[in-house]
Amino acid sequence: MITLISWLLGALAVLILVPVTVLFTQVLLACLPGRPEPIAKAPAVRPRVAVLVPAHNEASGIVATVQGIQRQLLEGDRLLVVADNCSDQTAALARGAGAEVVERQHGHLRGKGYALDCGVRHLAEAPPEVVVIIDADCQVSPGSIEHLAQRCIEAAGPVQGLDLMCAPPGAGLKILIAEFAWRVKNLVRPLGSARAGLPCQLMGTGMAIGWQDIAAANLATGHLVEDLKLGLDFCRAGKPPLFCPQAQVTSLFPTSQEGLSGQRTRWEHGHLGVLLADGPKLVVSALAKGNWPLLAMSLDLMVPPLALLTLALVVLFVVSWLACLLLGVLLPAVLATLALMMLGVAVLLAWSRFSREVIPFSVLIYAPLYVLKKIPLYLGFLIKRQVEWVRSKRDDG
Repeated sequence: MITLISWLLGALAVLILVPVTVLFTQVLLACLPGRPEPIAKAPAVRPRVAVLVPAHNEASGIVATVQGIQRQLLEGDRLLVVADNCSDQTAALARGAGAEVVERQHGHLRGKGYALDCGVRHLAEAPPEVVVIIDADCQVSPGSIEHLAQRCIEAAGPVQGLDLMCAPPGAGLKILIAEFAWRVKNLVRPLGSARAGLPCQLMGTGMAIGWQDIAAANLATGHLVEDLKLGLDFCRAGKPPLFCPQAQVTSLFPTSQEGLSGQRTRWEHGHLGVLLADGPKLVVSALAKGNWPLLAMSLDLMVPPLALLTLALVVLFVVSWLACLLLGVLLPAVLATLALMMLGVAVLLAWSRFSREVIPFSVLIYAPLYVLKKIPLYLGFLIKRQVEWVRSKRDDG
């Protein structure tokens, strides 16, 4: 019996060491001094761009998004808004702001993937060289469209910009912690991978894809995390997405409990679903085929949300040390302690290097309580997993 417990706890400790090691390595690489900027080259002719904006009931912010994108467009570029199953003034406001608009209505086929598919089919009438996808609630930093388009052509594959979600003024501790976790996921980890010459996941907004690639992609799905799936599909096809932090898109977290909860449930249930269904198979497939970019993306996929990883590791740490004290089983406790130390160092390094100026250290002290409050979300994944795409409720309704 003791041997069985030892083997079981040891296997769990080794299993959890994998994502912790991946996270620790990514953070460490991201914190290294950056490479010197290359000598500026003469500006190349920018490829023709179509900016595709999927939108579902985004009347409150669509005008600002359209206007921000238009400032970066050149002659011959296009800006297409897909008003998908809208019941508000999204389409009319986008037209009034100067965008091309396609309206799509369907009673059952709902989700961002279907909106993207509709937009790509519309663009096929006069295809661009590069399609840049921007969510309807995002603001695009100056020069980002240029960076994404040029990098996409240079890399001959998909490119992902820096996608940041920020806490609105006066936000509470829960949203500040969510902003920190988002920075770790969308800034620190992909930057670390990029420093090692490895690809990153697609994030759904701020991404540029060559016309031939996106025209051939399977977009028409209601998948909860269509961006994650799309990036893995591209990597399997030999087109691993690359990180382009010079291009930045930003949006705000919803402050309402309903909006924040719905958003997190969709993202995390979707991520966990892909992780469990595809993660191990992708690792085995990548090793068998010697596809190292796919292996890197698969290992990155195996890192669960930061709160869940922390929760699982703390539980394993406590159980392993109880087994050590009661049964003399030492190795799992040592491995769990090592993993917990690595996770703690990674979090502190990520905060110090990338979040110190926007998130007070006192917010991290609240993190354990934040993790505990997310237990119902993870129990919901086991009991009643969300499988259908649902738009996150905005603060304006």
